[in-house]
Amino acid sequence: MAEKEWEGDFDPMADPEEQHNFFPHLERGADPTSSYRRLAHFNGTHVRRQAFYSMPREHWMLLSKPPFSVLDTFTKMDDLIDSNAELAEAIFMAGFKAFLAPTLDSEWVASIVPEKYAHNEYQIYSIVMDHMKTQTSQADMEKARSCVNQFYREWSAEGAIERSKCFDPVVAALEGEYIRRSHEAAELDKSDLRVLVPGTGLGRLVFDVCRAGFSVEGNEISYHELMASSLILNHTEKVGQFKIAPFALNCSNHIDRSDQFQTFQIPDVHPGSELADVGQSKVPGHERMSMSTGDFCVLYSQPEYAGTFDVVATVFFIDTAPNVIRYIEAVRNCLKPDGIWINLGPLLWHHSSRKEADGNYNEERKHTRADVTDAGIGDPGSVELTAEEVLALVQHFGFAMEKYEYGLETGYISNPHSMLQSTYRPSFWIARKEQSRH
Repeated sequence: MAEKEWEGDFDPMADPEEQHNFFPHLERGADPTSSYRRLAHFNGTHVRRQAFYSMPREHWMLLSKPPFSVLDTFTKMDDLIDSNAELAEAIFMAGFKAFLAPTLDSEWVASIVPEKYAHNEYQIYSIVMDHMKTQTSQADMEKARSCVNQFYREWSAEGAIERSKCFDPVVAALEGEYIRRSHEAAELDKSDLRVLVPGTGLGRLVFDVCRAGFSVEGNEISYHELMASSLILNHTEKVGQFKIAPFALNCSNHIDRSDQFQTFQIPDVHPGSELADVGQSKVPGHERMSMSTGDFCVLYSQPEYAGTFDVVATVFFIDTAPNVIRYIEAVRNCLKPDGIWINLGPLLWHHSSRKEADGNYNEERKHTRADVTDAGIGDPGSVELTAEEVLALVQHFGFAMEKYEYGLETGYISNPHSMLQSTYRPSFWIARKEQSRH
């Protein structure tokens, strides 16, 4: 039974100009999600079956029997791929219907769709994508696969372990800032604090900040994640609507085969029900949450965003910058004097391993704001700094460091049963923009 729905719409394409500029990349984002099932079966099990049968016959026959039953493992992987594909195809359907369908000529669509598929939305959308001949790169496919797995971290009950370590400190810092300001303005409502969350991913931190009562704007450049966040925030009907197996396609470092085949229900909460209530604010949730698309550096460095937000919250974000100074300048521009910048994350500088995807990455960025010549994150040049050097830069650009912690340990989409455990020890800091600096 469907949960009650909220009145809002977390729509990353509400601005017609944004929709026009982002359209080519929504196509590229939709295509790999629609193709997830076929390509995951090919790369996940078909290739492995070929390699398995290439072994000496007596070897593969041995491994086909208990207690190994490798062929049964491939069959189970196929079943879980189908489960993941249901989510990927729901993302495709929601994204296509919301962002691409309104731009299509209905007579052209009718001319290319066989009559037997006239009432099958998925088939109609898939046929349209085939006729558009969208070019999907390996990087696009990897983003689609990663996006499905990201739901484990952001929207499963089990992912709460990682979320609590990364998101809870941010919400606690917001609460502290609200209490501080309430002493100066007794009538202050939580909704009066405007929060910006760059690199919002699948929208969970934005949702949590809104649920806590604050006004929040998410920003995201990835068209894959924009469509996924739109699905989960706008179109899910109930808790646990989808079942995912985030570790199914990784066949390494498992102690027991059941570890590989763990499944999780998402979402763990129904966003519509949660945000339909006013909660901790006088303003309904749907009036306090919004989304922008495009390059953070380009968009929030513009004069119209100067002094707009009370708080900027970045989580696992600043290391996506080739030149972190661009991020600092954008934060300084859009933050009000005496506003705070809350940051939590490591420094795994993404651009250092981005060379193969640079063409797609820069092409994606180019279409986010056609009217702006600033290349933003696509600017040439890059640098990899230490945590202390980043702190020194933040202070150089007019921020006073109010809190700094290091030593928190967290994973990122980690399988707790894996023989390989990757642990981050991110820094956490709160910096206040000095009132005399603009």
